[in-house]
Amino acid sequence: MAAEEDTHQNAGALTEGQAERMLAGMNEVIRAGEEMRKLRAEMIQLFAGFGWTQDKIAELADMSQPAVSKQMAKSRTDERLLPPMDLHLDQRDLPWLEGRLWGLAEEVSETLDDGAHCSRYVHAFVRGRKRFTPKNVDELRRLLEEDLRQHQAQLPGGHRHAYDEISRRLDLPENITTTGSASVRRALAREIQRDRLRGDA
Repeated sequence: MAAEEDTHQNAGALTEGQAERMLAGMNEVIRAGEEMRKLRAEMIQLFAGFGWTQDKIAELADMSQPAVSKQMAKSRTDERLLPPMDLHLDQRDLPWLEGRLWGLAEEVSETLDDGAHCSRYVHAFVRGRKRFTPKNVDELRRLLEEDLRQHQAQLPGGHRHAYDEISRRLDLPENITTTGSASVRRALAREIQRDRLRGDA
């Protein structure tokens, strides 16, 4: 027993709980990095499917052309080169709707200078600290609805309209076959939703 106490004391001021939290935080960063690398690889395949050249993809991705070429060769080996997908906003599969919700929440958060109720969730999704589980999506919806209600005067009307549309469809998402992984579809819908909101502002 005394030896066990010495072990804890000799570890300095760091408790097991503190060490566990530190390592968990590091694991989150590592996992988020791995997920982002995977997403970038899938996006490169998507862009190639649209007919973009390796030079253009390398320029946009801030990668070397040989690195893009290597990625493309790997995708051909895996037979996973993605065909072009529809990029219109009106799609009703769950990942697309989650991406739209995420993009809307980001716009609300930025408009309110990170003072929005949804800001913490937005940042957690961006950093990979939260995943798109039904529980997390429901909580984001709740927080976003509260922001739209409390800050109605500060937010463009298009934000409320977009939320109502997304929310109705999230209640009854369509189980349809789509092109691209869930993470790719979320990323695309997020970006397209943000562009639409900026255009409507």
